[in-house]
Amino acid sequence: MAVLWLARPTLQTIAVGAAVGTVGLWLRAYAAGYLHKKETLTVTGPYAYTRNPLYLGSAILSAGVGIATDSWIAAALLLIYFAVFYSIVMKREEGELRRFHAAAFEVYAKSVPLFFPRFGAAKDSSDGSDSPAAFSLAQYRKNHEWQAAVGFVLILAALLILWRVRLH
Repeated sequence: MAVLWLARPTLQTIAVGAAVGTVGLWLRAYAAGYLHKKETLTVTGPYAYTRNPLYLGSAILSAGVGIATDSWIAAALLLIYFAVFYSIVMKREEGELRRFHAAAFEVYAKSVPLFFPRFGAAKDSSDGSDSPAAFSLAQYRKNHEWQAAVGFVLILAALLILWRVRLH
């Protein structure tokens, strides 16, 4: 992985990157506890602020990894990858949501931004949909969101090993 090869981490950059990345993990976990994939249009919780809180969390997580690497080139590669890959994914998923939820999605899309969150929650425009009103730990587990945390910990461990090897 080019990002690890370019990395020049220090304990300080790893710690700061871990703190930033943890914010992204928290947002992903929070969003996953509301998300019922292909079952309902989720418009509550973090989905009342942005239509893509999972991907916003991923962006914050990627920023944390970029900081931890202490390499502007590695951080730029992460940013480019994120921008290209997730813009394609968000566009594809938006098309699927339009097909499955039609008018309800159109109302939602008009009141909630695609990526960067709004300051206040949008009024629930679910039009009687059964969007969950509260976070569900069972739904978090069903969405396998723990895998993002495992991946992040493994990246941080690799950066710690790199730091240690380069120290000697």
